[in-house]
Amino acid sequence: MTDLDDKFDKLLRIKTSGRDDLIADGYRYPYEPTPYCVLERLVDSGYITSSDTVLDYGCGKGRVGLFLAYRTKAKTIGIEYDERMYRHAEDNLKNCAKSISAELVHTRAEEYEVACEVNRCYFFNPFSAEILHKVMARIMESYYSSPREIILFFYYPSEEYISSLMSVDQLEYVDDIPCGDLFDPDNTRERIAIFKLPTM
Repeated sequence: MTDLDDKFDKLLRIKTSGRDDLIADGYRYPYEPTPYCVLERLVDSGYITSSDTVLDYGCGKGRVGLFLAYRTKAKTIGIEYDERMYRHAEDNLKNCAKSISAELVHTRAEEYEVACEVNRCYFFNPFSAEILHKVMARIMESYYSSPREIILFFYYPSEEYISSLMSVDQLEYVDDIPCGDLFDPDNTRERIAIFKLPTM
């Protein structure tokens, strides 16, 4: 745990650190929280405001949703299929020291029907590209049902993810938030890739 991770976990009175791969497999990847320094960079980008609803896919212990709800005042929704991780997230939401608007849903990402209020989605490689394809189909269903701008954030994206995203109709690549200077300047995956579904 870094000093910043420790600082924010203590500030929020939550416990989100540590990698967990107890039930990971070829389709659903281990729990590893997004570093707070990366989340701060996302907050500083201005892409998320108090009027947004952020959906965090594979929320694990809930760090992303709780932190973004605290820092941006946005509403957040965390999706988690692993019951053990979901219980951790529930405990963190219950114990969170800050007044925030956040909720959790215990379900598989590919089965979740995306609410029309959702206009931001966050991913830190929670699952395989095969599952991502199904998740994107759910997002597109919601988008066509209730047309609005939806911005998607992909931290540390794999080439497989990027290739899959580039094949989605309507989805536009917007920008990168560089994060290499935080960890490894030579690692091209150290970034948040941003894609958008535009207002129709």
